[in-house]
Amino acid sequence: MREYLLTLCITAAVTYLLTGPVRKFAIVAGAMPEIRARDVHREPTPRLGGIAMFFGLCAGLLVADHLTNLSEVFEKSNEPRALLSGAALIWLIGVLDDKFEIDALIKLGGQMIAAGVMVMQGLTILWLPIPSVGSVALTQWQGTLLTVALVVITINAVNFVDGLDGLAAGMVCIAAAAFFLYAYRIWYSYGIEAAAPATLFSAILMGMCIGFLPHNMHPARIFMGDSGSMLIGLVLAAGAISITGQIDPDALKLFAGSEKAAVHQTVPVYIPLLLPLTIIAVPAADLISAIVRRTWRGQSPFAADRGHLHHRLLEIGHSHSRAVWIMYFWSALIAFGSLAYSVNSASMWIVLGVVFLSAIGLVLLLLPRFTPRAPMWAQHIVPPRYRRRRRDVVAEAAEVEQRAPVAVGVAGVNGATALSARTHVPERPKAETSR
Repeated sequence: MREYLLTLCITAAVTYLLTGPVRKFAIVAGAMPEIRARDVHREPTPRLGGIAMFFGLCAGLLVADHLTNLSEVFEKSNEPRALLSGAALIWLIGVLDDKFEIDALIKLGGQMIAAGVMVMQGLTILWLPIPSVGSVALTQWQGTLLTVALVVITINAVNFVDGLDGLAAGMVCIAAAAFFLYAYRIWYSYGIEAAAPATLFSAILMGMCIGFLPHNMHPARIFMGDSGSMLIGLVLAAGAISITGQIDPDALKLFAGSEKAAVHQTVPVYIPLLLPLTIIAVPAADLISAIVRRTWRGQSPFAADRGHLHHRLLEIGHSHSRAVWIMYFWSALIAFGSLAYSVNSASMWIVLGVVFLSAIGLVLLLLPRFTPRAPMWAQHIVPPRYRRRRRDVVAEAAEVEQRAPVAVGVAGVNGATALSARTHVPERPKAETSR
């Protein structure tokens, strides 16, 4: 654990220290696009934050290679080299997009090539645990197609959610933390060395996000851009592929009996990892809704709009920071709820806890609709968000003054106004005579 924490800290430190110089480089290089219609920031902000994150990744792998225990990961497995190759390729594509805004189909092709590079070096899904069937071995083509699809979906899910300051980095960090706890449990508690690469990947991914977040929180001084969002999506997918498709469920030896029974009983353990979309369910839901919405309108699925989940939170009335924290809350609830269920699927307290926290999350979502306002005598006691704004107080006073009756004979007003009846009661229509 100490070596993992050291790797995480080194990655975070390198990423944090390099982000400042990278920001200056992005400004000089002109990687500051004009504000678009779908953007929520008001000032041009430099991109290319993925450069610092990539060098943080390289630093983390380099440090791990020289540590006593983690160096065995590089000796026994080729997965770290496969990750570095795919990450370098996707990072170059992201840098070009941040500077020149390349076509979406070209980026999609680059994502598939990066996934193919990792597959060629051994980072692929070999089998899947299926309930009531057992471990199903995949052919080379099946494993390749499933791996490429998983990588592309995860990359684009993270890329789609990168719309608010600190949102993508924070959500991926939460998912990586839950992933790290599970992978470390598989590696340490059950002695399965094949889980060590995934544990290392998640630790490095947490370091990349933690080091970048101080520069990216609202108001952001730099954006990670596609060079960063696609990079962290690739690393997250690589860790899930490593531990899901290359560890035999029977190696856990949790249950005696046939292989089918063992796999059936360990399905809750593999729920968070069979599909990485479980631990990034919020970005995945945003991705699916965006594709359906744009296709329904007759647009390209890659066309940009302001219909993402974070945009809707802003439209409801949430502030920028509150919208980000709400997304953090739901990501943590789904990721750590799945983790807790995988540890003890028979506990009813876990289910009740998830339900209770979900209810709290719904209240937070609807908070702008029911934000109370404190009375005038408590304005200096309650937090600022519950205080009445000055213009609200002035408008309320004007409304009360307008509704208040004015006594007859008050100096300065005429009789019709003083009576104040003719302004509210419509005149009766005159009766028609027969003459």
